[in-house]
Amino acid sequence: MALDDAVPSTARPPARRPGRTLDRKLARITAGTGSRSDFVIADAKDADMAFGLTAAGPAPGAPPGAVGAGRYRSRSDYLDAMRALVRQGHLDVLLTSASNGERLAGDPALTAAFADHVTLAVRANDTTDIWSGRGAGYAARPSRPFRTADLDEVRRFCDLVLYSVTFNGDLDHDLATLQAYRAFRGEAAGAGVRHFLEVFNPNAPAGLAPEDVGAFVNDSIVRALAGVTSAHRPAFLKIAYNGAEATAELAGHDPQLVVGILGGSAGTTRDTFELLHRAQAHGARVALFGRKIQRAESQLDLVRLMRSVLDGELSPADAVRAYHQTLGAAGLVPHRPPAEDLQVTDPVLLAE
Repeated sequence: MALDDAVPSTARPPARRPGRTLDRKLARITAGTGSRSDFVIADAKDADMAFGLTAAGPAPGAPPGAVGAGRYRSRSDYLDAMRALVRQGHLDVLLTSASNGERLAGDPALTAAFADHVTLAVRANDTTDIWSGRGAGYAARPSRPFRTADLDEVRRFCDLVLYSVTFNGDLDHDLATLQAYRAFRGEAAGAGVRHFLEVFNPNAPAGLAPEDVGAFVNDSIVRALAGVTSAHRPAFLKIAYNGAEATAELAGHDPQLVVGILGGSAGTTRDTFELLHRAQAHGARVALFGRKIQRAESQLDLVRLMRSVLDGELSPADAVRAYHQTLGAAGLVPHRPPAEDLQVTDPVLLAE
């Protein structure tokens, strides 16, 4: 039986070890003693709970067409990419689906890394606005809460989960979202699982002007957590980068509320490094990138250079140049010519 098909035979409930980088970094960040090197990098490889079969991305040299054998990387490819990044050592958190997290937790070759360095996390819920399979239209309708993962099962191999919410300014839907989040917090506490909170931008806003999205999300976060005591609060946030002012406003409001930035679409390599640089400059202390890492020509080199940008060793533009030099040395064909890959294309970044 192949390792990918093997279910762990024993429970592996990891203790919350102070040696893992996430715990050490969060302690320093919330104490106000953090440095550039305490910025947390998370690889968000939980896209199978959103995109299904296509989560791992197109296979190299895939034939044209939306469906068919050989067009997308397999689950084994997806898991192998995760293993390689865990072994590399630059990640602080690896976020996966529960099923893939279970596979990885049962891999003896990763036991030491998960115990002493990388924190394994899994997505605890899959709200309807992330149901993004081919041909689906769920994401255009107001988000509704839903949860597949069983926390008692997850706790056998993992002590950190992601819970996501989306507020749209619609009373009934937002109330249902908050009620589901309240129920989750109680269940998580009972299972001995901590969480971080993802707050998506509105996917079907009700009467919300585009220029008010950042303020609306910030207010929704603070309001939603104002009644939550320390035992049930999220370890950190995962939100969209809504510009310098919105990010700085939330990051400066409460040092105990650690702001993390999600990656969004793949974009150019410059978009990846520029987003890191600006988010860090305006108070974010965590980056949780999915497609930006997964769709890279060399995931390992991209993450290595992400760390160089965060540590102030390279500017975003110099990191792009270094990345292309590395691709050339390895004989890898880039998705774009260097001049094109040096362009900022993300609308939020361009607007600043």
